[in-house]
Amino acid sequence: MGKFVIKQTPTGYNFHLKAGNGETIGTSEVYTTLAACRNGVESVIKNAANANVEDQTVENYEVCKHPKFEIYEDKAGEFRFRLKATNGEPILASEGYTTKAGCKNGVESVVKNSADATVEEAE
Repeated sequence: MGKFVIKQTPTGYNFHLKAGNGETIGTSEVYTTLAACRNGVESVIKNAANANVEDQTVENYEVCKHPKFEIYEDKAGEFRFRLKATNGEPILASEGYTTKAGCKNGVESVVKNSADATVEEAE
């Protein structure tokens, strides 16, 4: 079972979604308030299960409706994904993966681990 870990940063709060093995699957933006950060967690839980997958690494890819996971290649040649909510705002971003297959596994892990994840606030 996954868990969301909310942490205070110098400029606000963010959260990490961690898999059952403790590995970080995705990270949020920094929110100005704890309440907004908690809303971000709820948004991931709500949107991940229904999100389409848009593979932006293929030519003439089909643009999907929000919510969606966008798979893309960064400037370093690594594959990443970001989850965008119904309103188009990014709510979770991944680390870089060396393969597209690894990135797709990361997307599946978000869906699986966010559904019944616990939420904890780090000190």
